[in-house]
Amino acid sequence: MVAERDEVNARQRALVDRIRARVAEIPDTEVVGDPVDRLPHLVTFSFLYLSGEAVVDALGRRGFQVASGSACTASTLEPSHVLAAMGALTHGNVRVSLTRDATEADVDEFLAALPAIVAELREDVHR
Repeated sequence: MVAERDEVNARQRALVDRIRARVAEIPDTEVVGDPVDRLPHLVTFSFLYLSGEAVVDALGRRGFQVASGSACTASTLEPSHVLAAMGALTHGNVRVSLTRDATEADVDEFLAALPAIVAELREDVHR
């Protein structure tokens, strides 16, 4: 069990590293948290000028299941006190939690869709 956990954690950490790097390339985006001292399957990022729920909804329409805010505020519409305490943006926030079965292809598909979704939503905001 320990060996399997270590293998899954290593695979998820590598996938999250890819997400963190690619998301950071999107203009006006903040990747939250320490790049090394973190959970292996979880990544949070925030987009300036956007509602986190709008991003979550747009991703959901394309088949991606993500959340907004921190896990402790997932059932409320209140800004995350955890993110605020970290000094992170509390709006425009997206939380991705990889399942143990997430693949490189899943991450590639997500990363291919995300920049266009963010650009479309930002364009809608500025209309």
